[in-house]
Amino acid sequence: MSLEGGRPAPALTDQQRFDWLRLIRSENIGPRTFRALINHFGSAGAALRGLPDLARSRGAKAVRICTQAEAEREWDAARRLGARFVASGEPDYPTALRAIDTAPPILCVRGRAEALLRPCVAIVGSRNASATGQQLAIRMAHELAGAGFTVVSGLARGIDARAHEATLASGTVAVLAGGHDRIYPAEHTAMLERMVERGAAVSEMPLGWEPRGRDFPRRNRIVSGMSLGVVVVEAARKSGSLITARFALEQGREVFAIPGSPLDPRAAGTNDLLKQGATFTTGAEDVIAALQPLIAAEPGANQMRDGGKDSVDQEQLWDELDLFGDAPPTPTAPVQGYSFEERASGPPDDAEPADPMKRIEALLGTSPVGMDLLVRSSGLPVATVRSALLDLEVAGRIERHGAGMLSLRPAEAALRTAPPQRCDEP
Repeated sequence: MSLEGGRPAPALTDQQRFDWLRLIRSENIGPRTFRALINHFGSAGAALRGLPDLARSRGAKAVRICTQAEAEREWDAARRLGARFVASGEPDYPTALRAIDTAPPILCVRGRAEALLRPCVAIVGSRNASATGQQLAIRMAHELAGAGFTVVSGLARGIDARAHEATLASGTVAVLAGGHDRIYPAEHTAMLERMVERGAAVSEMPLGWEPRGRDFPRRNRIVSGMSLGVVVVEAARKSGSLITARFALEQGREVFAIPGSPLDPRAAGTNDLLKQGATFTTGAEDVIAALQPLIAAEPGANQMRDGGKDSVDQEQLWDELDLFGDAPPTPTAPVQGYSFEERASGPPDDAEPADPMKRIEALLGTSPVGMDLLVRSSGLPVATVRSALLDLEVAGRIERHGAGMLSLRPAEAALRTAPPQRCDEP
């Protein structure tokens, strides 16, 4: 069986799928090495048997192969969670994702396959999103779902969460950075349980895997790879959302950016994308008009304009064996502007500020918003929001407009520095 892009092959048997799981879980086997081994040996079972001798003959170090018992434990754990494994050649594997250079050989999927097979659009943005940005994400997601798209995102706080929440009823897809039993952030576990009723959650990582630094860019290339286009709502410079946008460009996907105030650092990244040629976007109609011709094209030919080679050529997300001269070398060069520092404790906890005044201030920008939107976006009681706004007004940090609208004073917005955006939580 060849693992080149194209139309899906018939479903694998359980034994074949189990062999695929063992092979991809073996030491230093990433997507490209996996593909090369399948194409060389003809099957995952043959690759498992022949890999030790092949590694020795090529002068590579001894390869630790995932044992039958280890794979059985993961297989059984997935079944208990109601998840299943889908290989990249099978009909239920996302069509667009199959076309990228580093497509995961096997995905662990919870939920409904039909959500994966509809045309997908990714919506990503700042986890420290403004109230306006969150409202834009909700409206964009709702309208795209109404047009027949599945909304894909990364389950992060802020824009990702709003996009998922807006499309729970129609079916949304979350791409996880860790295993299905290690949801990050943990506060979104309940939302994920609702998502899989009509949509789906996917992960390439093993059950029990706690997400680490470079697992988030790995996730981001799946978010963009599943999608015909990526909409960036708010993104500071050096944010994880810009990694997703860059993967999208290299995969030949459309990139859409919503412009923002030059005074708000949360819009600096999206404004930079517009300067670099991203499609100027103010509503879902812009996205729909750009993507409809791709959907109408011949299936299998509509997934990419150009490209298809992910940036792992320059920035390693895996330590892969180079057995055939076509797998990337092992040095772990970081994604530009990021650190792949891995901590045993996992990503830092970037929960929303506990102080109501700081929480409300974080939601404000230079665009006026109403108090009702601040209440919905913050989740705080009306009385608490009113008190926080009064404190901010006394401190001279906000100004009031007609019809009860409020915004940060321009000087305050200009002085605000963007919250640190790390590779380990976009």
